[in-house]
Amino acid sequence: MEMQTARTFNIPAEATLQVIGGKWKLLILCHLNCGDGPQRTSELKKAIPEITQKMLIQQLKELEEDGIVTRTSYNQVPPKVVYELSELGKSLKSILDQLDEWGEKYMNLRDWRCSCSE
Repeated sequence: MEMQTARTFNIPAEATLQVIGGKWKLLILCHLNCGDGPQRTSELKKAIPEITQKMLIQQLKELEEDGIVTRTSYNQVPPKVVYELSELGKSLKSILDQLDEWGEKYMNLRDWRCSCSE
């Protein structure tokens, strides 16, 4: 993890949003949080079909630079690369679980469905 230039935030939640904010990062983290171990890029792409391959790679790279995701590359043919939550990323588990629980309650209130449960 690279040390970045010192920043000042108005509130601590702003630092959190700086790291996990945005539509794609949160979805990636939720899939890594609830998945069965490390996941390949293709598995994440399949789980999030709306994201482009380029955006997925970019977001994974940023999460890796922030120390939230660990990238493991295996020296084999064809090349194999997997991603998983780092120890720092695993510390987000309770937050990610709470967001999921709240979303489920909200969807039930609105009588909405989740495509992941079909």
